[in-house]
Amino acid sequence: MASEDTTQGQNFVECSICREPVLFFCRQCKVNLCGSCVAVHVRARARNGHTILDFASKDDYDPCLCESHPEKECSFYCITCDVAICLVCVPIKHRSHDISELADKIKELLKEIAKENNRLQSSKHELEINLDCTVELLSSLSEFYKERKDEVSAKGEELHREINQTVEKLHRELDDMQTEHETLLEKQKKEFEEKIEKINETNRNVTKLQKSHDVKKMQTFIPGIQKHETPSEFPQYSFPKFHVGKIDLQTYFGYVEKLQQEAKVAAVISVIDTGFPASEEYQSRLYDMAVTDDNRVWMGGNDRKLKLFDMQGNIHKSVSISWKGMYICVHNKQVVYSDKPDKAVKMISVTGDVITLFKTGDWYPRGVTSTSANDILVCLSKDDQFKVVRYSSNGIVLQEIQYDLQRQPLYTDATYVTENINDDIIVTDLTKKAVIAVDRQGIHKYTYSGNNGNFFPCSITNDKSGNVIITDYRGEKIHFLDRDGKFLKCIVTKESLKGPRAVCVVCHGEMMVGEKTTGLAKRIKYDVQ
Repeated sequence: MASEDTTQGQNFVECSICREPVLFFCRQCKVNLCGSCVAVHVRARARNGHTILDFASKDDYDPCLCESHPEKECSFYCITCDVAICLVCVPIKHRSHDISELADKIKELLKEIAKENNRLQSSKHELEINLDCTVELLSSLSEFYKERKDEVSAKGEELHREINQTVEKLHRELDDMQTEHETLLEKQKKEFEEKIEKINETNRNVTKLQKSHDVKKMQTFIPGIQKHETPSEFPQYSFPKFHVGKIDLQTYFGYVEKLQQEAKVAAVISVIDTGFPASEEYQSRLYDMAVTDDNRVWMGGNDRKLKLFDMQGNIHKSVSISWKGMYICVHNKQVVYSDKPDKAVKMISVTGDVITLFKTGDWYPRGVTSTSANDILVCLSKDDQFKVVRYSSNGIVLQEIQYDLQRQPLYTDATYVTENINDDIIVTDLTKKAVIAVDRQGIHKYTYSGNNGNFFPCSITNDKSGNVIITDYRGEKIHFLDRDGKFLKCIVTKESLKGPRAVCVVCHGEMMVGEKTTGLAKRIKYDVQ
């Protein structure tokens, strides 16, 4: 008999034969069976036989039925035909084929399914992070747009005040003009009246003389009448006109930028505490980093050491140097750094010795990078001059980049440099707050100055796709450009990056970003475009 729990869980589903509580299920016949009726049902002949299942798990059973023999369950897999088969099919259609156990094929498929499912589940965390950010943005959306509206209203009120002040000023000017105009016209009126009166008086005298025969009076009168001039010109004053000024209201008043994607939230995979001390003046810790061929990362910070870490944060090597590790790269599998006070570019040998590769004359070396041609590009400074020089490995100057085609300086503060896969030489300029790219010949190609007016580029690198990756120290984000300098996107992390400075690509779709102020190196996953 069925237990109380079973019958309650099954809500008293009845046996299809005797109406007792159900315990079993026949898959072929689709009938419910109690314990007593199972034997009776199995004895009944059926074309496809009987498969008796526990009723509670009947929906969990999902057999693989043979395409050629639907009544048979598959127990083998034909690798040649890429199809599941039953025992009957083996000697008929698949005699000489490569056959394996169905369980082995299921195991293989489930392994692939599990792999893809794990991939999706890992992306779920990133989606949840973005969901949290989206929810947070939604909650603050009304307040944000209210602030923008208030800004627009404040600007409108300001312009209203300016317009009212201008209207009042013009009214005062017109009042003054009216007073002046009235004075002039009153004076002119009086002059005309006086002249007309004189002409009338002369006319009266002429009338008297016409009745007289006194020649002497006539002779005396003529010089007097001749002195009266006949006016040929009369003064006229035009009314002032109001000249309406043409104003580009959008330029003068302002406008609202279209909605655009500002940044994407990327996942931080792991964090390494580099342990560099903070500088007294700027509290700086981590400056630069460079990845090795075996996927470890050299890091330089605010002490006279270069440290080699693996991706798990284990330190493998620490080498003492003569200056802080502000500018480093990997060249010929060895870490290379700029020794600014010594005006030299130096390398750490396999044995850990510091070797001077070459001197930079009276110029101070800054950012340094290795090129595809096995040369070394170095940013150099002297007084207020900056340039990028290409050196051979033994210090021979191969190229100097300092001016554009108009002989104007390209750089005002060349700091970090990278060479892209298309041979572009790209430099961050801290004073210009820009990224400046030239082609292989040193001809200016593009300048990128950010997309929101708060751009402060520090370090720079590129990935295998040619994407240019720039750390934005003040904006606390990472900018991506394509190989032609077109803006692609910005990325941020859920926990804001604290003064991102150093950056290097560690593998496809992953980079390491160093926070200058915390000394933390964060491994970040990003979508490759």
